[in-house]
Amino acid sequence: MPAAGGKSVALASLFMAVAAAAFPARCAPASSLADTGLDAGYRCLYNLEFDRAHEVFRDWNRLHPQDPLAPASDAAAYLFSELDRLHVLQSELFVDDEKFEHRKRLTPDEHVRAAFETALEQAESLSRRILAQSPGDANALFADVLAFGLRADYTALIEKRNFASLRYMKSGRMLAERLLSLDPSYYDAYLAIGVENYILSLRPAPVRWLLRAGGAETDKREGIEKLQLTADKGHYLQPYARLLLAVSAMRDKDFVRTQELLAGLARQFPHNPLYRRELDRLRSKMAAARSSSADGNAHQSR
Repeated sequence: MPAAGGKSVALASLFMAVAAAAFPARCAPASSLADTGLDAGYRCLYNLEFDRAHEVFRDWNRLHPQDPLAPASDAAAYLFSELDRLHVLQSELFVDDEKFEHRKRLTPDEHVRAAFETALEQAESLSRRILAQSPGDANALFADVLAFGLRADYTALIEKRNFASLRYMKSGRMLAERLLSLDPSYYDAYLAIGVENYILSLRPAPVRWLLRAGGAETDKREGIEKLQLTADKGHYLQPYARLLLAVSAMRDKDFVRTQELLAGLARQFPHNPLYRRELDRLRSKMAAARSSSADGNAHQSR
């Protein structure tokens, strides 16, 4: 059972990771993200340029001190810089169940953890204040969805506390559903629902039954549909939805679809070496599969 909760957040580590206006230089290759608000910071984050992302998010925070998305996004930069430092952001961890289930508990940087918690607490405090006055505020609701996802990622991938992580993920999904009931066009929020449904659907039937009994959602088709909505129409999380779909395709051994998605991400975020590395690994697999198939055909023709 621990593996069920843990792997669900493994892909969710690709989940809420990401989200200002002042540094378009290296952080702004051709992108579908608009040049407004927090977008430049998200581009830095997708390019693994974490120091620049912090600058953007903090500048936006100074200009807009009541916006909870600024500190929530800053927390995302802390989390993903730590995941990058610890070499967590690699596809084998998310595709190979055995590797994930036997992963080691990691040793976090305590300074980064403290900064991560401080940023999340600031975001949550701001969103509570806003929602007390305006319960339907979409920006504040999404900041809370993001915060739940980030906490889920940290507890699963760094602290290896799978059940605690699953609770955070479930809370984020429920809040995303609330946000979407108020604004169905808030396409980034569909990611939270898609991740829970898709990843938990991979578990054996008895485990899925127990998860559903606890309020989790475990429908694979629903999960893919929601991820596709964010991939097609999302904003801050659109590239991450595409990455999740690539991981899904890789698990299904649909290497052509995987290659198409990863190549698009590599073009969009050229400073992120992970996409190119995954593409090289995938192409090696495809070449090996073709060679094996050719050898098999030659053997049968003898």
